[in-house]
Amino acid sequence: MHASNGILFNHEGPTRGETFVTRKITRGVAAIHQGRQSKLHLGNLDAKRDWGHARDYVEGMWRILQHEQPDDFVLATGETHTVREFVELAFAELGTTLEWRGIGENEVGVCSKTGKELVAVDPRYYRPTEVDLLIGDPAKAFEKLGWRHTTSFKELVSEMVRNDVKAIETEASYRTNHGEV
Repeated sequence: MHASNGILFNHEGPTRGETFVTRKITRGVAAIHQGRQSKLHLGNLDAKRDWGHARDYVEGMWRILQHEQPDDFVLATGETHTVREFVELAFAELGTTLEWRGIGENEVGVCSKTGKELVAVDPRYYRPTEVDLLIGDPAKAFEKLGWRHTTSFKELVSEMVRNDVKAIETEASYRTNHGEV
């Protein structure tokens, strides 16, 4: 029997549940861009995560199953990015540059052109056992499986934002033609 373990770090994509921070960000940014939401409320902006695209990780899982010798493999990008970086890239994808003002629970992200507050830190979203840094080492997966992530962080954020913009447009169109979703 082939029994391998795949240890997957955060793997994201357009179909990620909306309760996860990455999707909460991209959905919120898309909604703000389209005038359907005024502000995005988040917890720890400085938490660092190793975010990769789910599509790349599926390829890695397939390679694990094709490997002759069962083993344990870490699938990760080996890079970290903060929640703040994710937010900045998401807004930038739609042409908005953020400036950060304040510190800690009083920190806000404002549009650099209008000064409008678009992001606010909300202590309710802090995790009680927050891990500041999560990063994986995919070296073994690369050496033994030839696997590495191919989607950059920026490409991941862009794809997720664009998908949520389209989803919100589709929902709005449906409401216009058929009533509430």
